[in-house]
Amino acid sequence: MAVYTDVDDAELLDFLSTYDIGALLSCKGIAEGVENSNFFLHTRGGSFILTLYEKRVRETDLPFFLNLMEHLSAKGLNCPQPVKNRDGVALGRLSGRPAVIVTFLDGYSIHHPEPAHCAELGAALAHLHLAGGDFSMTRPNRLSVNDWRPLFTPYADRADEVATGLRTLIESELALLERDWPRALPTGVIHADLFPDNVFFLGDQISGLIDFYFACTDALAYDLAICLNAWCFGPDHFYRRDCGAALLDAYQRLRPLNVAEAAAFPMLARGAAMRFLLTRFVDSINVPPGALVRPKDPKEYLAKLRFHREVAAIGDYGLS
Repeated sequence: MAVYTDVDDAELLDFLSTYDIGALLSCKGIAEGVENSNFFLHTRGGSFILTLYEKRVRETDLPFFLNLMEHLSAKGLNCPQPVKNRDGVALGRLSGRPAVIVTFLDGYSIHHPEPAHCAELGAALAHLHLAGGDFSMTRPNRLSVNDWRPLFTPYADRADEVATGLRTLIESELALLERDWPRALPTGVIHADLFPDNVFFLGDQISGLIDFYFACTDALAYDLAICLNAWCFGPDHFYRRDCGAALLDAYQRLRPLNVAEAAAFPMLARGAAMRFLLTRFVDSINVPPGALVRPKDPKEYLAKLRFHREVAAIGDYGLS
């Protein structure tokens, strides 16, 4: 979440007048995240999140995201629900951007996950993958292995501003990933961005999953690899085997990995690190002036990529 687009007060009030959510009491921009403009709405009808879609989100993809949240909720997964206006339509326009209001979830994000949090996440991710098994819509992953080089190339000359030798490392790593990327694994709906700030807890239990705007159809084990990168490294970027074991074991209790997925997992984790290294690098040099956004440090994922380059098998991550 972030704020790239300012919303005019009169436009906002006109937009909200088409909904039955009560009079506006407050509207506050949310600085966390990097992709869309998000606002916390408090009305006489309750609390909501208003999202204006920007950057990488295509308007034609929005029905996939909105229908997916409704589908997962019907399957028992706690996630935001699109709020429809009086015409029964969830997707509108505000300040020249596609816009949606979704329900607000109670809970808080864990900034320093421990094994118990990772176990909760593993179970929730498996539940998401199983619940999405009969979702009828599909969407390609537009940030998968074939998209990484086109993302990087326009900015390659600036890579060494982040770390000496980064351009050479990325280019060699891209060649390997393009050659060896696993392409025949079980696929389905994945979240693709299930970072700690997109998972809410109440006490020791997950209360909800948010921000489905990278969700797509891809290898299920790749989603697990993204989560391992996001949840199982400490603040010093060193891998925490106890967290990794908790995540992987809890996931496998509900959805066991097959032999091919287990064998491919180190490469998937390596690719997941590359994906977020590249998007963080590109985002860090493309922040619009005046945007309320906190760019994330690409060097975090450089450290993770270097770790995965030394991993030989899934057991090295702590899988029992």
